[in-house]
Amino acid sequence: MSLSETKGSESLVPSPTLRKDSSVTRFVELPLTAGGPKLLIGLVHLRPLPGAPRHDGHFDGVIEAALADARAWQEGGADALCIENYGDVPFWRNAVPPETVAGMAAIGSEIRRMTSMPLGFNVLRNDPRAALALCVACGGSFLRVNVLANAAVTDQGVMEGEAASLLRDRSRFAAGVRILADLRVKHSLPLAPRPLEEEALDLVERALADGIILTGPRTGTEASPEEIDRVRRVLPQTPILVGSGITEKNCFGYLAASDGVLVGSSVKACGIESPVDPQKVERLARILHAGFHPH
Repeated sequence: MSLSETKGSESLVPSPTLRKDSSVTRFVELPLTAGGPKLLIGLVHLRPLPGAPRHDGHFDGVIEAALADARAWQEGGADALCIENYGDVPFWRNAVPPETVAGMAAIGSEIRRMTSMPLGFNVLRNDPRAALALCVACGGSFLRVNVLANAAVTDQGVMEGEAASLLRDRSRFAAGVRILADLRVKHSLPLAPRPLEEEALDLVERALADGIILTGPRTGTEASPEEIDRVRRVLPQTPILVGSGITEKNCFGYLAASDGVLVGSSVKACGIESPVDPQKVERLARILHAGFHPH
């Protein structure tokens, strides 16, 4: 299943001050193909947004930090960016308030003016319709949804799949946006245990996910290679990504069965809330891109 072969290449400006450059492509598709080159999606972890309990009242600082991380990802050789409201703990279970969407739209627009890299959104904990709207407003090409189908017990309570409303919204006004769906997302357990393979098949065949993400049990923990192999066997033509626990030391072991990774915490300078280190990104990107081999 090919999502595209296109990749943005424009360099980032050297300071958080943005330039209004009409040459920056507004919409760049995600270059993800099952069995193709491995994709590195860099997570832009936003600081607490207005309305969140830990927001410090300085939104300019939130924007500048996001721009700096986006710049570090591109300088290091990432293939795409995914913006998420990581600092907004405790998360809303489903629909987030308007100020969250507005804050993410402002930041997404600034990053889009800054770079023509493929751009995506994840609105935590599970508001994919807001993520879809952000893609439309900011030129995003993909979104991540934690619970697209089935039901999960999470630290926000029981969350149910959002596929019916999301796919209809996409048909109406955002047909080009791709949906990357978590399978048994971290910080959760299935409400009713089912075989992993059945859940994976339902995500693609009934919830119409364009790609599958597998994670470990918590942020920063490793996904199970055995589970990835099981999903690959039943979905040989579906892009599969690893969504947690990827480091320079272990990433090569995930290349055979997966098509890419989403990375956040392991490339931070000194801890999860510190800036992204472009040198760490470069080392990880070099391993991923050099280690490509089709499955």
